[in-house]
Amino acid sequence: MNGTTADTETRSGSGSDELVFFVNGKKIVERNADPETSLLTYLRRKLGLTGTKLGCAEGGCGACTVMLSRYQTHTQQLLHFAVNACLAPLCSLHLVAVTTVEGIGSVARKLHPVQERIARAHGSQCGFCTPGIVMSMYALLRNNTTPNMADVEEAFQGNLCRCTGYRPILEGYKTFTVEGGCCGGRGRDNGCCMVNGSGAEESSEEVIDESTSLFNAADFTPFDPTQEVIFPPELMSLTKGERSASLCFRGDRATWLQPDSLDEFLRLKWKHPEARVVVGNTEVGIEVKFKNMVYPVILAPAFIPELNEVRHTEDGVVFGAACTLSHMGAVLRQEVETLPPHRTEVFLAILEQLRWFAGLQIRNVAAVGGNIMTASPISDLNPVFMATGCKLTLFDKDGSRVVRMDESFFTGYRRTTVRPQEVLVSIEIPYSKKNQFVSAFKQSPRREDDISIVTAAMSVTFHPGTDTVEDLRLSYGGMAATTTLATQTEKKLLGRRWGEELLQDACSSLAEELTLDPSAPGGMVTYRRTLTLSLFYKFYLTVLQKLRDQGVKAEEVRSDCQSAADVFHPETPSSVQVYQAVPEGRGQDDVVGRPIMHLSALKQATGEAVYCDDVPLYENELYLSLITSSRAHAHILSIDTSAAESMPGVVCCVFADDIPGSNATGPVQYDETILADRQVTCVGHIIGAVVADTQLHAQRAAKAVRIQYEELQPVVTIQEAIAAQSFYQPIRTLQNGDLEAGFKQADHILEGEMHMGGQEHFYLETNVTLAVPRGEDGEMELFVSTQSASKTQSLVAKALGVPANRVVVRVKRMGGGFGGKETRTTVLSTVVAVAANKLKRPVRCMLDRDEDMLVTGGRHPFFGKYKVGFLNSGKVVALDVSYYSNAGNSMDLSLSVMERALFHMENSYSVANVRGRGFLCRTNLPSNTAFRGFGGPQGMMVAESWMTDVAQSLGRPTDEVRRLNLYVEGDSTPYNQILNQFTLDRCWDECLSRSGYQQCRAAVDLYNRQNRWTKRGLAIVPTKFGISFTALFLNQAGALVHIYTDGSVLLTHGGTEMGQGLHTKMVQVASRVLGIPCSKIHISETSTNTVPNTSPTAASASSDLNGAAVQNACEILEKRLEPYKTQNPKGSWEDWVRAAYFDRVNLSANGFYKTPDLGYDFDSNSGRAFNYFTYGVACSEVEIDCLTGARKNLSSTIVMDVGHSLNPAIDIGQVEGAFVQGLGLFTMEELHYSPQGVLLTRGPGSYKIPGFGDIPTRLTVSLLRDAPNDKAIFSSKAVGEPPLFLAAANFYAIKDAITAARGESGISGPFRLDSPASTERIRNACSDRFTKLCPPAEPGTFSPWSVQV
Repeated sequence: MNGTTADTETRSGSGSDELVFFVNGKKIVERNADPETSLLTYLRRKLGLTGTKLGCAEGGCGACTVMLSRYQTHTQQLLHFAVNACLAPLCSLHLVAVTTVEGIGSVARKLHPVQERIARAHGSQCGFCTPGIVMSMYALLRNNTTPNMADVEEAFQGNLCRCTGYRPILEGYKTFTVEGGCCGGRGRDNGCCMVNGSGAEESSEEVIDESTSLFNAADFTPFDPTQEVIFPPELMSLTKGERSASLCFRGDRATWLQPDSLDEFLRLKWKHPEARVVVGNTEVGIEVKFKNMVYPVILAPAFIPELNEVRHTEDGVVFGAACTLSHMGAVLRQEVETLPPHRTEVFLAILEQLRWFAGLQIRNVAAVGGNIMTASPISDLNPVFMATGCKLTLFDKDGSRVVRMDESFFTGYRRTTVRPQEVLVSIEIPYSKKNQFVSAFKQSPRREDDISIVTAAMSVTFHPGTDTVEDLRLSYGGMAATTTLATQTEKKLLGRRWGEELLQDACSSLAEELTLDPSAPGGMVTYRRTLTLSLFYKFYLTVLQKLRDQGVKAEEVRSDCQSAADVFHPETPSSVQVYQAVPEGRGQDDVVGRPIMHLSALKQATGEAVYCDDVPLYENELYLSLITSSRAHAHILSIDTSAAESMPGVVCCVFADDIPGSNATGPVQYDETILADRQVTCVGHIIGAVVADTQLHAQRAAKAVRIQYEELQPVVTIQEAIAAQSFYQPIRTLQNGDLEAGFKQADHILEGEMHMGGQEHFYLETNVTLAVPRGEDGEMELFVSTQSASKTQSLVAKALGVPANRVVVRVKRMGGGFGGKETRTTVLSTVVAVAANKLKRPVRCMLDRDEDMLVTGGRHPFFGKYKVGFLNSGKVVALDVSYYSNAGNSMDLSLSVMERALFHMENSYSVANVRGRGFLCRTNLPSNTAFRGFGGPQGMMVAESWMTDVAQSLGRPTDEVRRLNLYVEGDSTPYNQILNQFTLDRCWDECLSRSGYQQCRAAVDLYNRQNRWTKRGLAIVPTKFGISFTALFLNQAGALVHIYTDGSVLLTHGGTEMGQGLHTKMVQVASRVLGIPCSKIHISETSTNTVPNTSPTAASASSDLNGAAVQNACEILEKRLEPYKTQNPKGSWEDWVRAAYFDRVNLSANGFYKTPDLGYDFDSNSGRAFNYFTYGVACSEVEIDCLTGARKNLSSTIVMDVGHSLNPAIDIGQVEGAFVQGLGLFTMEELHYSPQGVLLTRGPGSYKIPGFGDIPTRLTVSLLRDAPNDKAIFSSKAVGEPPLFLAAANFYAIKDAITAARGESGISGPFRLDSPASTERIRNACSDRFTKLCPPAEPGTFSPWSVQV
């Protein structure tokens, strides 16, 4: 074979070529490139560049974003593009320059403006996603030095953040854009867009100390594009001088062949017909990782000229099959700008699909040919190619043929008519004809970077000058095992006039033709069937509109239907943040109350911040991978590890017998095992582990362990648990007043129920533990990403059978926690510790995202049943509510979660006679656990449901009914706590005025009268959140402060840093008490050998508890230094410290604090449950598309009482972050479980947290002024959890909009809407002529794909 024999001398002994590439300007020559190694693994493990993070391993979160640059010889241009390093194969990088976050700047040398601005704008909280976001922005600026905000938003479609709520990131990066001049409502040069009519009208008297800026853009280093890192000159000359040659890289299991010509490619495909062809690796990478596929031969034709060329022909544009989607989009956009509109209908339809196709990092590498050949039934582009009859050119070594993409192209699930030896070389996308109209639609749970539920493309051609159909193509994805054409419907409509009658027939025909088995994979069957009709109706309206625009006599589109045909265009979000500035005359050194930046933000933005998995590898370190159960409830009959143990790199397996101490574990009760013993009680139950030399070897071996089960009947859902009476004890009851008398007094009694789905924490950094045995006395040191260092210490000691004083747990920082790392981290830490103890070597394990989602549990799903009695005025007088939570296979913290739900069952409303009962359902799901809000949101959600029902049944405005029932100062709660310093009414009134509620309400009603198929909704919702651990003993904290002789201070306290800014606030507290600047104070980490017996960093109370302990310690030291200050009043801090040291004074102090006067008793319903309450009110406006269920968050106004904020930037960041997490909980995030208890949504591909495009278009956050709180440190209040529930305003605004839609169909009164209000639930609740054509199957007649747990 000529061409492959050349350059054999560069091949090393393994038969591999040398791989030459550059990383941050440094040349790398890899002689043993393994085709199965990703760029991410190589950067982190081989080069030690740990700034690039692993978030999901499937290209769905953007944490691993890096920039690739290559020189294109044929255009003589440099290409820069962002990619996901977790999917980029190392072997694809020959002659490529890689730039990582470390390569553009560092705190030590010089920060790049992209790094500095995200940090100073408070856009980095836990910091784990920050390097990826920095690199997405950097790559954008390398291609476009003056982008606009739309470019920035597009660049971030593939990046997720779980902490910030995105607003500060966009705000910081807005300063790079052409719109960067907008002051965001800060009134620059009195020509502000907010003042001139579009912003909220402020009250006439200007408030002097009201501040609205959290950072000053004038302080930013100017951005100078000429100072960027240059493309390596050596790489330029290597690229220009390279004689094209094929490359071959051989690994353990796979060979990577990179042919340099089409002929050679065809020969290789003939020789290896089963080989996979890889360009972007966005599909094969996933198959190898998650579907355990092994592809011995990989063909990489990315650089073959014929596969990359773009040609213009008479009929259209021909794209080589290896053209990336980004490149295709750029070419088509150019065509649309230059050609007359009637020729570009097809191009516009493709561009519409590309807008929402994955994220930019994927579009930059994914090839159009790969999209066709993957043949996914829910492909976004294949329906367009099919509906418009694109032509494909196929080659094999004997010649070529042209195939049209029509109904015969896809032959079955992920199969096409292309023969194994054939290769797709190009696709021709046709110009549209004069009388042809094309539209494409995609409906998915989230707009950006999401997998479709149903996708469609429709093309109609009319007889010239008429509205008579000449040709019609309706192509759908997501309605069968392949992309299909609705051929029967198409035939029926030929020759018909495009009007109401055609619409009726088309819908009836489509409903018959496109049926789905009720147990079809993907579920949502009724919704998907309804969508086929709804999308056709949208097409019908669009075409009518276009016909009329062309002057054809056609039916008129009713004015109230026009919005149904509108194409979605995102608006750039704007925001206002308001807080009370520090009083004039307070010294600059006193930073309490000032918006100072998170202390680690700059390090996080440069990738220098060290997370647990970034700790450098130890000399003889091993890697652990878990062996988990695939059955929900079963006896283990046998475990066969022989195949695993003989695999390369494997050291040993670990099972229950290897545990030296006790196998019993659990955070409160020891009702769990570390490793399963003879029985498994959930899918993901940890049975054992494999320890090997690398992560890849350990994971492969773990998958090779064979387990035989004897299956038992599982209990999966709350309803199944109720039927089987499968509950944990005790059943809690909270009662006050006289229920019977209350219901007698009521004018009306109403009953209802509601289900709330669970939520995955989706901290960007998954669970990780590194255990290092210290070799003597059973000592062990653990580096863990956990909120509970002390609980980890005690459970590891118990497992190892040693006293706790032999185990040290160290926590530097976490990449997010949200409650998910409060107790469930120990399921991993104990296993890793047991393995390290057995082998006496360091062992590390960082869970992959799919394992983490499977094993660790999430927020408790809740089911609430209520009976409520109320007067004609709307005043609620009696409430009986029962809560059922899905606790999972162990108790964990479920009882405390339920107690908090009961403490919040009335939310902020005064109800005289009330009873709440809480049942913990014992099911065969992984144990559910703490999650920001801790049962509070579930309790309050049900309260708002009955409040809405009361208002709807009386036909009164919901805001009036809510206001009527609100608590007032001095009222008593059901648990007999008197409300004092009550500010909720002030929050409510400020929220009404800031949001312009009354004008808004009138505008929404007008909009709804004028639009039939899009509706707006408005809701205002209060929250009252009790602050304290409900378990009395946890309300304590310690601190340890050392002053060194040079005057520097080392501060340690019992709290952990997970992005919430706790360390920053503690330094602020110490700085004020000691009277020294923050720069002199350092917090290194949280560890069990400095502050013992700490409570978990949870319950929003960490600043209160640890702040008071730090204050206590610093006051002791301050007192000891007092005499030296008096002796030398003009001296410096250093002078006083030195004087005290020489006078032999102890410069180290312990601080301690316990919250006073707490202690509630359920049996007697007495004692103080909470130290105080945090209050807030939110008002939100949304818009829904009644045809598809898609929603837009138009605006949200939040007023939060956080006392006197210790740090307004951090507190506003917490409010926004919690609010967006709540948006996910109530409107987007859905966990799907199969009826057998298998979690089906195990990564960002199928589980959708809010993205950049999901935040409200207008967001106002105001911290209530003049509201000091005497119960906590420096008059502040807790802020972590309380704001999360305020996102319920969006849920009830959606419900308000659905009510308007149902009104159009003549349906009124209360109705049930479960949470989350997903697109599916919204669409199904808007009953109309289309839903009637698609009735759901009878429950019980089929086995659904997923069940409501």
